[in-house]
Amino acid sequence: MDLAFTPEELKFRDEVRAWVKGNLPPDIAGKVRMAQRLTREDSQRWARILGKKGWLGYGWPRQFGGPGWTAVQKHLFEQECAMAGAPRLMPFGPVMVAPVIMAYGNQAQQERFLPGIASGDVWWSQGYSEPGSGSDLASLRTRAERKGDKYIVNGQKTWTTLGQYGEWMFNLVRTSTEGKPQAGISFLLIDMKSPGVSVRPIKLLDGECEVNDVFFDNVEVPAENLIGEENKGWTYAKHLLSHERTNIADVNRAKRELERLKRIAQAEGVYDDARLRDQIALLEVDIVALEMLVLRVLSAEKSGRNALDIAGLLKIKGSEIQQRYTELMMLAAGPYSLPWICEAMDAGWQGDQAFAVAGLQGFPGGDVANATLAPTYFNYRKTTIYGGSNEVQRNIVAQTVLG
Repeated sequence: MDLAFTPEELKFRDEVRAWVKGNLPPDIAGKVRMAQRLTREDSQRWARILGKKGWLGYGWPRQFGGPGWTAVQKHLFEQECAMAGAPRLMPFGPVMVAPVIMAYGNQAQQERFLPGIASGDVWWSQGYSEPGSGSDLASLRTRAERKGDKYIVNGQKTWTTLGQYGEWMFNLVRTSTEGKPQAGISFLLIDMKSPGVSVRPIKLLDGECEVNDVFFDNVEVPAENLIGEENKGWTYAKHLLSHERTNIADVNRAKRELERLKRIAQAEGVYDDARLRDQIALLEVDIVALEMLVLRVLSAEKSGRNALDIAGLLKIKGSEIQQRYTELMMLAAGPYSLPWICEAMDAGWQGDQAFAVAGLQGFPGGDVANATLAPTYFNYRKTTIYGGSNEVQRNIVAQTVLG
């Protein structure tokens, strides 16, 4: 197993690095580095820049308009974007539903939906979890009843990430109650502008409405929006979830945030504290181990071997690492992990510049990095739950490895 990059791969990395540096808007990169909230336009502006280059669907094969990159090239692209401060791509369109449409959709569906995803013009949302149906997704109750050439959908989805921005939603719906619960689920694409669709934002601990309830009240959906066969949606959902859980690991963002953690510790004068340094070192070892695990998978793919299905394991380790670096940032800054005050932040009150204007350059905790630590910490409590809770993922990994 060779984990070293080839000269051609290193050349590709340098080309991607140069392009990202020349095309990533500085204001967006600044927000990412300071962990400030991104607007819908911020996220979509970067998506459209990538779409124009043909890189928003960077994991797509050439036959569907993608660059046809190898697994290693995709990893290097993600790495360079993360280290440059690019916002995390909204995965629901290009990373999650697009592969399902490619694998199981018909030609008409591919021609209809893939171009809008590839360009970044259409915002997709995910309709999986329901009240009482999260990790046990097979117990979902949102119902789609076939009537002629359309389905009538009734029910509720919850924890729908940024659903208030959604234009289209891919949904798991129940079309049959016969047999095993998994056997009666279908995969349906729903226009969120349809009559009967309503969205109710849910305010979280960090003050943001990142997730939503979505309600369906006799929503009419053309039968042509059914992906694949009726009652086969569970198979398509598993295909999608493997992409989601690998994406959640996000080792490249962890590497970027590790460097930020070190900067915060140095700015706060606690970097030489032996106990904190030990915790930072342990985190760094785990990040390197996670990266090695990712590279092992890439090496196996590059050599044509089938890698062990470890999407669940990547999700477990990646999500736990994300929680740990947010905890250590809070610990390093101590009482100066300032609360999230949206109005003040939007008005430009942000770290060094604000303190300098007020003549408070020496004020403890004046480091620009501290102003968003608390909301990020609160927000990341979710990572071990979404995409399938880590407890459930451990059971899946145990069954896969031990039988």
